[in-house]
Amino acid sequence: MPDTIGTTDAVTSADIPERPAPQVREKPAHDIGGGLALLLGLAGLLAGAGAIAWGIAFGNSGQAAACAVLVVCGVLIGLASVTAMSGLNTVAPGEARVVQLFGRYRGTIRTEGLRWVNPFTSREKISTRVRNHETAVLKVNDAYGNPIELAAVVVWRVEDTAQALFEVDDFLEFVSTQTEAAVRHIAIEYPYDAHDDALSLRGNAEEITEKLAVELHARVEAAGVHIIESRFTHLAYAPEIASAMLQRQQAGAVVAARKLIVEGAVGMVEEALERISEQGFVELDEERKAAMVSNLMVVLCGDRAAQPVLNTGTLYQ
Repeated sequence: MPDTIGTTDAVTSADIPERPAPQVREKPAHDIGGGLALLLGLAGLLAGAGAIAWGIAFGNSGQAAACAVLVVCGVLIGLASVTAMSGLNTVAPGEARVVQLFGRYRGTIRTEGLRWVNPFTSREKISTRVRNHETAVLKVNDAYGNPIELAAVVVWRVEDTAQALFEVDDFLEFVSTQTEAAVRHIAIEYPYDAHDDALSLRGNAEEITEKLAVELHARVEAAGVHIIESRFTHLAYAPEIASAMLQRQQAGAVVAARKLIVEGAVGMVEEALERISEQGFVELDEERKAAMVSNLMVVLCGDRAAQPVLNTGTLYQ
Protein backbone atom coordinates (compact mmCIF):
# COMPACT_ATOMS: atom_id res chain seq x y z
CA MET A 1 0.00 0.00 0.00
CA PRO A 2 2.74 2.61 0.76
CA ASP A 3 4.30 2.02 -2.68
CA THR A 4 0.93 2.58 -4.34
CA ILE A 5 0.34 5.76 -2.37
CA GLY A 6 3.75 7.15 -3.22
CA THR A 7 3.27 6.43 -6.92
CA THR A 8 -0.18 8.00 -6.98
CA ASP A 9 1.05 11.08 -5.11
CA ALA A 10 3.77 11.54 -7.72
CA VAL A 11 1.22 11.26 -10.52
CA THR A 12 -1.11 13.69 -8.74
CA SER A 13 1.68 16.24 -8.31
CA ALA A 14 2.62 15.85 -11.95
CA ASP A 15 -0.97 16.54 -13.03
CA ILE A 16 -1.00 19.92 -11.27
CA PRO A 17 0.39 22.77 -13.41
CA GLU A 18 3.59 24.27 -12.07
CA ARG A 19 2.90 27.46 -10.14
CA PRO A 20 5.07 30.57 -10.63
CA ALA A 21 7.50 31.35 -7.83
CA PRO A 22 6.03 33.85 -5.33
CA GLN A 23 7.27 37.39 -5.83
CA VAL A 24 6.75 38.43 -2.23
CA ARG A 25 7.06 36.65 1.11
CA GLU A 26 5.81 37.68 4.51
CA LYS A 27 8.23 39.59 6.71
CA PRO A 28 7.78 41.41 10.03
CA ALA A 29 6.96 45.10 9.83
CA HIS A 30 8.96 47.76 11.69
CA ASP A 31 6.57 48.58 14.51
CA ILE A 32 6.82 49.62 18.15
CA GLY A 33 4.59 49.39 21.18
CA GLY A 34 1.59 51.64 20.83
CA GLY A 35 1.45 52.67 24.50
CA LEU A 36 4.51 54.90 24.30
CA ALA A 37 3.40 56.37 20.97
CA LEU A 38 -0.03 57.14 22.43
CA LEU A 39 1.48 58.94 25.43
CA LEU A 40 3.77 60.99 23.21
CA GLY A 41 0.89 61.89 20.95
CA LEU A 42 -1.28 63.01 23.84
CA ALA A 43 1.63 64.99 25.26
CA GLY A 44 2.06 66.69 21.87
CA LEU A 45 -1.63 67.60 21.78
CA LEU A 46 -1.40 69.09 25.26
CA ALA A 47 1.74 71.00 24.30
CA GLY A 48 0.07 72.36 21.18
CA ALA A 49 -3.03 73.38 23.11
CA GLY A 50 -0.83 75.06 25.74
CA ALA A 51 1.11 76.93 23.07
CA ILE A 52 -2.11 78.19 21.50
CA ALA A 53 -3.47 79.30 24.89
CA TRP A 54 -0.20 81.01 25.72
CA GLY A 55 -0.23 82.78 22.34
CA ILE A 56 -3.79 84.00 22.94
CA ALA A 57 -2.68 85.36 26.31
CA PHE A 58 0.19 87.23 24.65
CA GLY A 59 -2.25 88.59 22.07
CA ASN A 60 -4.49 90.00 24.79
CA SER A 61 -1.48 91.79 26.29
CA GLY A 62 -0.69 93.48 22.97
CA GLN A 63 2.25 91.29 21.86
CA ALA A 64 0.93 90.35 18.41
CA ALA A 65 4.18 88.90 17.04
CA ALA A 66 4.66 86.48 19.96
CA CYS A 67 0.98 85.58 19.75
CA ALA A 68 1.23 84.64 16.06
CA VAL A 69 4.38 82.58 16.59
CA LEU A 70 2.94 80.63 19.52
CA VAL A 71 -0.39 79.99 17.82
CA VAL A 72 1.30 78.75 14.62
CA CYS A 73 3.67 76.52 16.64
CA GLY A 74 0.75 75.15 18.67
CA VAL A 75 -1.24 74.32 15.52
CA LEU A 76 1.76 72.63 13.93
CA ILE A 77 2.49 70.60 17.07
CA GLY A 78 -1.17 69.54 17.27
CA LEU A 79 -1.27 68.49 13.60
CA ALA A 80 1.99 66.59 13.99
CA SER A 81 0.64 64.79 17.05
CA VAL A 82 -2.62 63.87 15.33
CA THR A 83 -0.70 62.64 12.27
CA ALA A 84 1.64 60.56 14.42
CA MET A 85 -1.26 59.06 16.36
CA SER A 86 -2.86 57.92 13.11
CA GLY A 87 -0.11 55.28 12.98
CA LEU A 88 -1.64 53.45 15.95
CA ASN A 89 -3.21 50.05 15.24
CA THR A 90 -5.09 47.57 17.38
CA VAL A 91 -4.22 43.97 16.50
CA ALA A 92 -6.58 41.33 17.92
CA PRO A 93 -5.68 37.63 18.43
CA GLY A 94 -6.00 35.71 15.17
CA GLU A 95 -5.49 38.84 13.06
CA ALA A 96 -2.62 40.51 11.23
CA ARG A 97 -2.06 43.85 9.56
CA VAL A 98 -0.34 44.04 6.16
CA VAL A 99 1.60 47.31 5.93
CA GLN A 100 2.16 49.14 2.62
CA LEU A 101 3.98 52.40 1.96
CA PHE A 102 3.05 54.06 -1.34
CA GLY A 103 2.17 50.69 -2.84
CA ARG A 104 5.23 48.81 -1.60
CA TYR A 105 4.95 45.96 0.89
CA ARG A 106 6.71 46.93 4.13
CA GLY A 107 5.86 43.95 6.35
CA THR A 108 3.15 42.35 8.48
CA ILE A 109 2.19 43.13 12.07
CA ARG A 110 1.35 39.95 13.99
CA THR A 111 2.04 41.13 17.54
CA GLU A 112 -1.20 41.43 19.50
CA GLY A 113 -2.23 44.65 21.21
CA LEU A 114 -1.68 48.34 20.41
CA ARG A 115 1.12 48.86 17.87
CA TRP A 116 2.51 51.88 16.06
CA VAL A 117 3.94 52.10 12.54
CA ASN A 118 4.73 54.85 10.08
CA PRO A 119 1.55 56.94 9.90
CA PHE A 120 1.94 57.41 6.13
CA THR A 121 1.51 53.68 5.51
CA SER A 122 -1.73 51.86 4.79
CA ARG A 123 -2.64 48.86 6.94
CA GLU A 124 -4.99 46.15 5.73
CA LYS A 125 -6.47 43.70 8.21
CA ILE A 126 -6.39 40.01 7.35
CA SER A 127 -7.62 37.10 9.47
CA THR A 128 -5.25 34.27 10.36
CA ARG A 129 -7.90 32.22 12.17
CA VAL A 130 -8.78 28.66 11.19
CA ARG A 131 -11.59 28.55 8.64
CA ASN A 132 -13.90 25.92 7.14
CA HIS A 133 -14.88 25.66 3.51
CA GLU A 134 -17.50 23.10 2.47
CA THR A 135 -18.08 22.47 -1.20
CA ALA A 136 -21.49 22.02 -2.70
CA VAL A 137 -22.54 18.50 -3.71
CA LEU A 138 -20.69 17.91 -6.97
CA LYS A 139 -21.84 15.46 -9.64
CA VAL A 140 -18.96 13.85 -11.55
CA ASN A 141 -18.07 10.57 -13.25
CA ASP A 142 -15.69 8.24 -11.43
CA ALA A 143 -12.85 6.28 -13.06
CA TYR A 144 -15.36 3.69 -14.39
CA GLY A 145 -17.63 6.37 -15.84
CA ASN A 146 -20.35 5.96 -13.22
CA PRO A 147 -22.03 9.24 -12.16
CA ILE A 148 -21.47 9.91 -8.47
CA GLU A 149 -22.15 12.72 -6.03
CA LEU A 150 -19.60 13.95 -3.53
CA ALA A 151 -18.80 16.92 -1.32
CA ALA A 152 -15.85 17.78 0.91
CA VAL A 153 -14.97 20.09 3.77
CA VAL A 154 -11.56 21.73 4.04
CA VAL A 155 -10.07 23.24 7.20
CA TRP A 156 -7.48 25.90 6.38
CA ARG A 157 -5.92 29.16 7.46
CA VAL A 158 -3.72 31.89 6.03
CA GLU A 159 -0.06 31.22 6.78
CA ASP A 160 1.66 33.83 4.59
CA THR A 161 -0.32 37.08 4.62
CA ALA A 162 1.79 38.68 1.90
CA GLN A 163 1.14 35.87 -0.57
CA ALA A 164 -2.56 35.77 0.31
CA LEU A 165 -2.92 39.49 -0.40
CA PHE A 166 -0.55 40.06 -3.32
CA GLU A 167 -0.07 36.72 -5.15
CA VAL A 168 -3.77 36.08 -5.92
CA ASP A 169 -6.65 38.39 -6.65
CA ASP A 170 -9.01 37.07 -3.96
CA PHE A 171 -7.63 34.32 -1.74
CA LEU A 172 -11.08 33.30 -0.44
CA GLU A 173 -12.41 32.71 -3.94
CA PHE A 174 -9.10 31.11 -4.93
CA VAL A 175 -9.34 28.53 -2.13
CA SER A 176 -12.98 27.81 -2.99
CA THR A 177 -12.27 27.27 -6.70
CA GLN A 178 -9.14 25.18 -6.17
CA THR A 179 -10.91 23.00 -3.59
CA GLU A 180 -13.67 22.17 -6.05
CA ALA A 181 -11.09 21.46 -8.77
CA ALA A 182 -9.14 19.11 -6.48
CA VAL A 183 -12.28 17.22 -5.42
CA ARG A 184 -13.34 16.75 -9.04
CA HIS A 185 -9.87 15.59 -10.05
CA ILE A 186 -9.69 13.03 -7.24
CA ALA A 187 -13.17 11.76 -8.10
CA ILE A 188 -12.37 11.06 -11.76
CA GLU A 189 -9.05 9.39 -10.89
CA TYR A 190 -10.55 6.60 -8.72
CA PRO A 191 -13.66 4.39 -8.92
CA TYR A 192 -16.43 4.54 -6.37
CA ASP A 193 -16.07 0.79 -5.75
CA ALA A 194 -13.12 -1.26 -7.01
CA HIS A 195 -13.57 -4.80 -8.35
CA ASP A 196 -10.03 -5.77 -7.36
CA ASP A 197 -7.46 -4.56 -4.84
CA ALA A 198 -7.16 -1.09 -6.42
CA LEU A 199 -7.94 2.04 -4.45
CA SER A 200 -11.56 3.18 -4.41
CA LEU A 201 -13.35 6.20 -3.03
CA ARG A 202 -15.58 4.17 -0.71
CA GLY A 203 -13.21 1.40 0.29
CA ASN A 204 -10.06 3.46 0.90
CA ALA A 205 -11.37 6.64 2.49
CA GLU A 206 -8.21 7.38 4.51
CA GLU A 207 -5.84 6.99 1.57
CA ILE A 208 -8.04 9.04 -0.76
CA THR A 209 -8.39 11.76 1.87
CA GLU A 210 -4.63 11.91 2.22
CA LYS A 211 -4.28 12.30 -1.56
CA LEU A 212 -6.90 15.04 -1.53
CA ALA A 213 -4.92 16.92 1.13
CA VAL A 214 -1.69 16.58 -0.89
CA GLU A 215 -3.32 17.91 -4.04
CA LEU A 216 -5.06 20.75 -2.18
CA HIS A 217 -1.78 21.83 -0.61
CA ALA A 218 -0.11 21.94 -4.02
CA ARG A 219 -2.98 23.95 -5.50
CA VAL A 220 -3.37 26.63 -2.79
CA GLU A 221 0.28 26.99 -1.82
CA ALA A 222 0.58 30.02 -4.12
CA ALA A 223 -1.94 31.88 -1.96
CA GLY A 224 0.01 31.33 1.26
CA VAL A 225 -2.71 29.03 2.58
CA HIS A 226 -2.06 26.01 4.81
CA ILE A 227 -4.45 23.03 4.61
CA ILE A 228 -5.03 21.61 8.09
CA GLU A 229 -7.52 18.86 7.23
CA SER A 230 -9.76 17.75 4.38
CA ARG A 231 -12.59 15.20 4.48
CA PHE A 232 -15.34 13.93 2.21
CA THR A 233 -18.71 14.77 3.75
CA HIS A 234 -20.91 13.21 1.07
CA LEU A 235 -20.24 10.27 -1.24
CA ALA A 236 -22.94 8.38 -3.10
CA TYR A 237 -23.99 7.16 -6.52
CA ALA A 238 -26.11 9.55 -8.54
CA PRO A 239 -29.88 8.93 -8.19
CA GLU A 240 -30.24 7.62 -11.76
CA ILE A 241 -28.01 4.60 -11.08
CA ALA A 242 -28.34 4.29 -7.32
CA SER A 243 -30.99 1.52 -7.47
CA ALA A 244 -29.01 -0.51 -10.01
CA MET A 245 -25.84 -0.22 -7.97
CA LEU A 246 -27.75 -1.21 -4.84
CA GLN A 247 -28.92 -4.39 -6.55
CA ARG A 248 -25.35 -5.07 -7.61
CA GLN A 249 -24.10 -4.65 -4.05
CA GLN A 250 -26.89 -6.88 -2.75
CA ALA A 251 -25.99 -9.54 -5.33
CA GLY A 252 -22.37 -9.35 -4.27
CA ALA A 253 -23.35 -9.75 -0.65
CA VAL A 254 -25.53 -12.78 -1.48
CA VAL A 255 -22.71 -14.41 -3.45
CA ALA A 256 -20.25 -13.81 -0.61
CA ALA A 257 -22.69 -15.26 1.93
CA ARG A 258 -23.35 -18.33 -0.24
CA LYS A 259 -19.63 -18.87 -0.66
CA LEU A 260 -19.16 -18.81 3.09
CA ILE A 261 -22.07 -21.21 3.62
CA VAL A 262 -20.70 -23.68 1.07
CA GLU A 263 -17.22 -23.57 2.60
CA GLY A 264 -18.70 -24.26 6.03
CA ALA A 265 -20.92 -27.06 4.73
CA VAL A 266 -17.99 -28.80 3.03
CA GLY A 267 -16.06 -28.71 6.28
CA MET A 268 -18.98 -30.13 8.25
CA VAL A 269 -19.54 -32.95 5.72
CA GLU A 270 -15.85 -33.80 5.73
CA GLU A 271 -15.80 -33.92 9.53
CA ALA A 272 -18.95 -36.10 9.61
CA LEU A 273 -17.48 -38.64 7.20
CA GLU A 274 -14.22 -38.77 9.15
CA ARG A 275 -16.03 -39.43 12.45
CA ILE A 276 -18.17 -42.15 10.88
CA SER A 277 -15.09 -43.85 9.47
CA GLU A 278 -13.23 -43.57 12.79
CA GLN A 279 -16.06 -45.04 14.88
CA GLY A 280 -16.84 -47.70 12.31
CA PHE A 281 -20.50 -48.22 13.26
CA VAL A 282 -21.56 -47.97 9.60
CA GLU A 283 -19.73 -49.31 6.58
CA LEU A 284 -20.11 -46.89 3.67
CA ASP A 285 -19.06 -47.66 0.14
CA GLU A 286 -18.37 -44.90 -2.39
CA GLU A 287 -21.96 -44.77 -3.60
CA ARG A 288 -23.36 -44.45 -0.06
CA LYS A 289 -20.79 -41.76 0.74
CA ALA A 290 -21.84 -39.83 -2.37
CA ALA A 291 -25.49 -40.09 -1.36
CA MET A 292 -24.73 -38.90 2.18
CA VAL A 293 -22.63 -35.99 0.90
CA SER A 294 -25.43 -34.96 -1.44
CA ASN A 295 -28.06 -35.10 1.30
CA LEU A 296 -25.92 -33.22 3.82
CA MET A 297 -25.03 -30.48 1.31
CA VAL A 298 -28.70 -30.03 0.44
CA VAL A 299 -29.64 -29.77 4.12
CA LEU A 300 -26.78 -27.41 5.07
CA CYS A 301 -26.94 -25.14 2.01
CA GLY A 302 -30.69 -24.98 1.52
CA ASP A 303 -32.74 -21.88 2.27
CA ARG A 304 -35.56 -23.88 3.85
CA ALA A 305 -35.76 -26.43 6.63
CA ALA A 306 -35.12 -30.01 5.57
CA GLN A 307 -38.15 -32.32 5.13
CA PRO A 308 -37.42 -35.81 6.52
CA VAL A 309 -37.94 -38.72 4.12
CA LEU A 310 -38.39 -42.29 5.39
CA ASN A 311 -36.73 -44.86 3.16
CA THR A 312 -38.65 -48.15 3.45
CA GLY A 313 -36.45 -49.97 1.05
CA THR A 314 -32.75 -49.96 0.39
CA LEU A 315 -30.50 -47.54 -1.38
CA TYR A 316 -30.22 -49.87 -4.35
CA GLN A 317 -33.95 -50.31 -4.97
